[in-house]
Amino acid sequence: MSATPKPVTRLIEELSRLPGIGPKTASRLTYFLLRAPAEQAQSLAEAIRQVKERTVLCSVCFNIAESSPCSICSSPDRDPTQICVVEEPLDVLAIERTRQYQGLYHVLHGAISPVEGIGPEELKIRELVQRVRNGNVHEVLLATNPNLEGEATAMYIARQILPLGVRVTRLARGLPIGGDLEYADEVTLAQALEGRQEI
Repeated sequence: MSATPKPVTRLIEELSRLPGIGPKTASRLTYFLLRAPAEQAQSLAEAIRQVKERTVLCSVCFNIAESSPCSICSSPDRDPTQICVVEEPLDVLAIERTRQYQGLYHVLHGAISPVEGIGPEELKIRELVQRVRNGNVHEVLLATNPNLEGEATAMYIARQILPLGVRVTRLARGLPIGGDLEYADEVTLAQALEGRQEI
């Protein structure tokens, strides 16, 4: 017979399924919530419910948004001739923080990784190629992470886009090898944007 009530065990198990949270951290978070006021726990539960119910994927760029098309895709102030390709929605936030880029985005939702069984078909690459074919796009900026999977993804996309006669660029070196774009500071990322090069 377990000394831990079933609801507590269940919450620990659910939190343990989140990325970066192991069983010990899940236990600490669970007991923190048990000690917190009921309003705080209910507010957290409501925030989780709303994030699932009130967000959608933009039908154009596949970023997470409250409506489709998203505020960036529908903005008249953005340059529709430039598309910046990123792996994850968090990468859009990182580049927006630099205030150096005024084009549109395309979120792949991952990178090519044969080890994890992720091929081009599992990403939004086909949609990107179709978008470039249909639109008045002059440049595709590949801003995938500077690691093995990110480089493989960038090279694959470049091979799909270059025959269409569109300029394809890559973020300049200077970002840490093996790092994730979402953790880069604004200065490093801004310099990488300014120094992007042809592939």
